[in-house]
Parts: sequence; structure tokens; C-alpha cells
Amino acid sequence: MEQNKDHFCVIMAGGVGARFWPMSKTSRPKQFIDILGIGKTLLQMTFDRFAKICPSNQIYIVTNEIYRDQVMEQLPGIEPTQVLCEPARRNTAPCIAYANHVILAKNPNATIVVAPSDHIILKEEIFTKNVLDAMQAASQNDWLLTLGVEPSRPDTGYGYIQFVDEEVLPELPKLKKVKTFTEKPNLEIAKSFIESGDFLWNSGIFIWSLKSINQAFDQHLPEVNELFKEGKGKYSTAEESTFIKQTYSVCRNISIDYGVMEKASNVFVMSVDFGWSDLGTWGSLYDIRKKDEHENAIVGNNIMTYNSKGCIVNMPKDKLVVLQGLTDYIVVEDDNALLICRKEDEQQIRQFVNDIKVEKGDRFV
Repeated sequence: MEQNKDHFCVIMAGGVGARFWPMSKTSRPKQFIDILGIGKTLLQMTFDRFAKICPSNQIYIVTNEIYRDQVMEQLPGIEPTQVLCEPARRNTAPCIAYANHVILAKNPNATIVVAPSDHIILKEEIFTKNVLDAMQAASQNDWLLTLGVEPSRPDTGYGYIQFVDEEVLPELPKLKKVKTFTEKPNLEIAKSFIESGDFLWNSGIFIWSLKSINQAFDQHLPEVNELFKEGKGKYSTAEESTFIKQTYSVCRNISIDYGVMEKASNVFVMSVDFGWSDLGTWGSLYDIRKKDEHENAIVGNNIMTYNSKGCIVNMPKDKLVVLQGLTDYIVVEDDNALLICRKEDEQQIRQFVNDIKVEKGDRFV
């Protein structure tokens, strides 16, 4: 199938993935790990997915400059100019503004899909069709689109999108106008969202024309957009790096959701069901991994379990591990660190990592 020359993709790959410690560390976050044990990292899977949607030389990876070499190593076919290196973490709005201005220099008529690098999509063909449909709609309308996942349970780990239940385009019945964005709710509120039937999980995948997103930045985050406009003529040249270092030193830290999507009036959501997980926690990985007869999800060649069930175990392949009497635990070893934690307490892993930095220094994280 011939690809559309106006289709561009931006993959956001700068996160640290602290909740996947000790496998994910600052020097090698989860997007660079073969976390499913299938011979491909999450970044490689994401790139391959979008190579069916956009010409591969029009896929940009925005990452922290310390990960540049890992990106180039894992995606050997790409040009150095496709790796946009951030000198500091400034959240998703500056990351997207940076990519917008790089793409503007190449093709002002671009339609762009923006996605995180560390999501799992189980139904790839449906995903491809959904994204292409959304890109078609975005190319013809002044809309900011996002993909909303049909929720299967009242999950407190996701943001939610409420939609207005009226038809927008006859050919895309699942496309709706957005009413509100909601941060991660508590369990009671999450349950009420599911019961109401007009809420979707926020997938963090965005689709828009370059014209529409630039107008939205001008309207809602002009101070961020003006900074990147000053780089005109420097993008994809030897001057880009110095300009970006200067820009990021003064650019504010703000998310695209908070800075643009929650304020704009032309935001739409397409309801999708393509086997999505944002793979945010060990528990979400447990959900999609194969289980043994005792519901243990095990990676490692020499793991023996006795009276243990519902555990996720990730061990170096040759290490002998004997587990006895554990139910619903996370047991993970990587290099010089071992984590043993109840699955229900996995939200505390971030805190553990912060405490380790303070008490033990950076060599363990």
C-alpha cells in the first residue's frame, strides 16, 4: 500500500519508567527493554507499528539526549536528524512543539500522529485502520483528535475522557466531541465513570494536522510556541542542538493535556478497542503475560515455585530461584537490585526509587 507523503509520526521516548524498577533504570528505561521477552524492545515495536502508517523517514523520535545512542542502535535504519534530543525534561507540550517545528520545515501540509514509545497494542491491524481513519479526518478538519480506549474495568491508573454522545461524521460513528478530561480518579469515581457509559480511557495518542496544532499552541501556549518559532532555519542543521539547549533552559514544564487539550474547544475523541495497555506498572505487564497453571507469570529458566500463585517473576535467565508461599507478589531482579513487593502495593515503587536515590545514591537506579 502506497503511503501518504503528508503522514508524519512523533514517538515520545524520553520517560524514565520508574515504576518498572529494577528492570527499568535511568540509564536504560523501559522503552529500550525487551520487556515482553519476544526479541524486540517497546521502542522497536512502536516504530514498526507506525512504519505501516507513515514513511519510515517521516517518523521522529523525541528523547532525552542521554538516550540518543540507544535510539540509533535500536533503530539502525533511521537518519540522525530523526532523533530529536531534549537536553532536559519539560513534559509533553515542549516535546510536541519541538517536533512540530522540525516537521514544519519539511512539510507544512503534514498530518501528525503523536504516541508514547512504551505502549502495547495487541490488535495491530485494527490499530492501523483506526489511526489512518483518524488521520484522514484530521487532515480535512480543524480538529485535535485523541484516541480513547473503551474501558474494561474501573481502573484508577488511567486518565479519562468524557464525550458528548452525538454523531460527528456519519462515516466514523465512534468519533465524538470531547466534553471533559479527568485526571486519574479514585475507585468510587472510576466506577461511576464506567456506569455512565460516556467515559473512555485516555490513551495519550494524538492526531492532528500541523496547521491545527500550531494554531492551538498559538492560542493556548503562545509563550512555548514563540520560543520554537525562533529556530526557523536551524532545524535539521548543525545549529539545531545549540538552539534547543538554549530554548529548553527557558521553556516551561507543561503537559499537552493541561496546556492545550483541556483548553481547546475543537477536541474530539475516537473510541477504539485494539488491545491497548500503557504498560505503566508490573501489574499491567502481568495482565498480558502468559501464566502457568498457578497463574504465575514467569520469566527465567530456573524458577521453581511451591504453593505460590498470582505472582509476576522476572529473573536473570540462568539464576536458580525457589519461591515458596507467595501470593500476588512482584519478584524482580536485575543487575545489582532485587525487588520483592506485593502487587497491590506497586504504586509505592516510585517512592522506593526516590528513597534509594536519597539513601543509596544513583548506582542502584
